[in-house]
Amino acid sequence: MPLGIAVALTLPGAVLGALGAHTAAPLDALLFGIAVIGAAFVLSWVAEAIQVDISPGLAITLLALIAVLPEYAVDFVFTAEGGAAFAEHGPACLPPDAAPGTQSPCGLALANMTGANRILVGVGWAAVVLIAAWRLRGKPAERRQVRLERTDSVPLAFLALATLYSLTLPLRHTISLIDAVVLVAIFIAYAVRVARAPAGDPDLDGVSKLLGEKPKVARRVWCLALFAFAGAVILLVAENFAHALVETGTQLGVSQFLLVQWVAPLASEAPELIVAGLYAWRLKTTDALAALVSSKVNQWTLLVGTLPVVFAFAAGDLVGLPIDAPQREELLLTAAQSLFAVSLLLRLTITVRAALCLLGLFVGQFVLAGVLPESVKGIELVALSGVYLVLAVVNIVRHRKDAVRLAVDGYRTPYRELADA
Repeated sequence: MPLGIAVALTLPGAVLGALGAHTAAPLDALLFGIAVIGAAFVLSWVAEAIQVDISPGLAITLLALIAVLPEYAVDFVFTAEGGAAFAEHGPACLPPDAAPGTQSPCGLALANMTGANRILVGVGWAAVVLIAAWRLRGKPAERRQVRLERTDSVPLAFLALATLYSLTLPLRHTISLIDAVVLVAIFIAYAVRVARAPAGDPDLDGVSKLLGEKPKVARRVWCLALFAFAGAVILLVAENFAHALVETGTQLGVSQFLLVQWVAPLASEAPELIVAGLYAWRLKTTDALAALVSSKVNQWTLLVGTLPVVFAFAAGDLVGLPIDAPQREELLLTAAQSLFAVSLLLRLTITVRAALCLLGLFVGQFVLAGVLPESVKGIELVALSGVYLVLAVVNIVRHRKDAVRLAVDGYRTPYRELADA
């Protein structure tokens, strides 16, 4: 039944996309967004089911990669359009006679990426802990913490490495192809590391369990067919969804930037967040948080690293993806949040208080943006970045021995030793 519902959700948007038909922009955005959500659910079930055939470490990496394909598709659309605008209009990415307040296509690419990353941590990581804490209310505080396995040191260590590098991005005027090489190399090193994980028996549930329990050939045929179906849906609706969001903002007088940064990622990240929430409700908190950590590594390395490649290809030049002043602040806040989140997990444990802090600071940016006058808009992003960075440094200094142990386990300790522990 869930599989049938997910497939049914994709059909209206997929049919519109296949026919090249359109309705009103807000309705288009809704239908295409729902199709993205349905396709992402199908992808997440396929990603879980393939754990039967490959090692757990590699499986969770592929799970994270497959689960965020809708995010890649939407972001690549904005990036490609930014590259085309750059080729036509230069670094401004806008024609000289553009109306005041028109959002640069180049800025929309980064807006989608930074929004997705901050939602994943500020909402996703926090929700796993808070849902589990609610289920365990009345239990001692130590029972309501979420603990990761020692093997989870690997994604955390590589996330820390990518985050430290990403803190240099706000100092640039572009995200260059050199940045792409570095970030993609970090992802490849991470994938090679987790591929060495010993095999294990996955704990599947629902649709993924139904797929995983099929005979070998049938299972692989089903997974391949569903993956192809979901991929086709995403190809049909991703560009339409992006255009519909921008047009909706124009028609309704809503900021295009706001819709692209927060509404589009919510659609593409929703299945992953819902699945993690369901895992947390069933108290499979380690699996839930580990999957979200792996997704964060994926987005902060491979996604960010491939954006300049897509941009350069669309622009027809080896130029980097431009970073204007507002996007510099957004990148700084996203990297600072990532560093703080890693610092909270140096001991492979995250408490309810830490989760509330993550969620509170995430919500705080919207509260500050709503109360501050237009003349100082953007200052809240720099201020919150400073708060994140100070808290991260305090945590790292307090738990410096745990930080060293995390780095050793993440980069050097044999995987089998981590798994045995």
